[in-house]
Amino acid sequence: MEIRADDDCRLWTATAGDGDPLVLCHGGPGMWDYFDDLAGILRATARVVRWDQRGCGRSQRDGPYSVTRSIADLDAVRDQLAGPRTALLGHSWGAHLALRYAIEHPERVSHLIYVSGTGIDPERAWHPHYERNLRLRLGTHLDRWKALGDRDRTPAEEREWATLQWSADFADDSKALSHAARMATPWLGINYDCNRAINAEVKQELRTNDLAARCRTLDVPVLIVHGTEDIRPQWAVDSLHEALPHAERVTLTGAGHLPWVEARDAFSRAVATFLAGTTPGR
Repeated sequence: MEIRADDDCRLWTATAGDGDPLVLCHGGPGMWDYFDDLAGILRATARVVRWDQRGCGRSQRDGPYSVTRSIADLDAVRDQLAGPRTALLGHSWGAHLALRYAIEHPERVSHLIYVSGTGIDPERAWHPHYERNLRLRLGTHLDRWKALGDRDRTPAEEREWATLQWSADFADDSKALSHAARMATPWLGINYDCNRAINAEVKQELRTNDLAARCRTLDVPVLIVHGTEDIRPQWAVDSLHEALPHAERVTLTGAGHLPWVEARDAFSRAVATFLAGTTPGR
């Protein structure tokens, strides 16, 4: 179903399951909701609310694209589909969005689940490690990925390039391409204007806003989840974990950037335990 943001932009949404609400925030920026499997896992635990962010996937391609606008859109989703207070689960860029929303509106957030995020360090020291690990993980696909990345691409080539890049986000080489192809089906097209605008703003925000100080005042329980095989280093979130007064951390062995895919049972247990209000096992 569609809802309308406060500026009348149409946002695609879907809900499944029963129980207390849990709003999912996908990564990108510029991508679309890829949480079919995750919603299936969590629907026994919560009433799962999914959405395509502004300009992405099935939502209206209408800016502006900014962190502030994304927070306002998330608030519209929360207000219309989740109620006065909800749990949030954000993945990758969506983890940052969910964190920023909780900082702005802590009274509207019951729990925050921060999955495969990259922390709040202004220098983004994790990024060179990510670039190196990406190339190592691509292995025999590296030359094709580089060749596609260096030229204008047809829609079919764009999907191929993205599938190759996303395959590096999975630890199991034998299944990585099929997992990535599933994310790319249906192919809804990456919004690069959205990607560039929000990434630039996040970099500036990390340099100029003291997010660590704001995190220290966040009176919301937080669960930080990371896979041991994510090509983004786990230490990138150390300072965030230290700044949050009510944070637990779970590291899932053998899982990459989408840990619910490669550590399904452990991920599901950690989330269900956290939402139930007890300490997740490590």
